[in-house]
Amino acid sequence: MNAIIEITNLRLRTFIGFNDEEKNKQQDIVINAEIHYPLRNGCLEDQVSDALNYKTITKAIIKHVESGRFLLLEKLVADVLNICNEHQDVVYTKVKIDKPHALRFADSVSLSLDIHSNSPQEK
Repeated sequence: MNAIIEITNLRLRTFIGFNDEEKNKQQDIVINAEIHYPLRNGCLEDQVSDALNYKTITKAIIKHVESGRFLLLEKLVADVLNICNEHQDVVYTKVKIDKPHALRFADSVSLSLDIHSNSPQEK
């Protein structure tokens, strides 16, 4: 049995882009992440130590994004994907980041990346 953690619409601000204005003014971004891991029996028995701590993952994302500077959305998404995928039990991760108002006539521009881990123990 697999558990799926979904972090939905995590709204942060960061420096993203390579134009002068983008380099000097933080922009809003919206992060969505999906993290799959095998559910241990201890979770069904309410054992906290057997669960993946989504608060720890989210804090690491926030710290990295808010303290960073990124030229490309691809780099930012890859970094967040790697943070979500760090735990040894994670078998699949997908991250999508939206950059609202990046284009004049669009609500946002987004980029998604995903990764399958062959085995949780290989990390």
